[in-house]
Amino acid sequence: MSEEKKSLKQTLIGRVTSDKMMKTVTVLVERKVKHPLYDKVVKKSNKLHAHDENNECKEGDMVEIISTKPTSKTKSWAVARIIERAIPV
Repeated sequence: MSEEKKSLKQTLIGRVTSDKMMKTVTVLVERKVKHPLYDKVVKKSNKLHAHDENNECKEGDMVEIISTKPTSKTKSWAVARIIERAIPV
């Protein structure tokens, strides 16, 4: 039964834009949407706060986030895994 519930959770992929908060990262999730009238593909984006328990994520990392019950006023996502690390400059 727990496997069924895991599959119902929504997952998104995005890039970490800020890691300045304790155990929280800001993730920019972009998607492409076709405009209904002009038929042009437009980029839309959302910035979401995600829980990062071990403070592993750094700015620029590509991460997968999963929906959770609300942790705070603005945080209802958690980092599931780090897909790609940012290249240090």
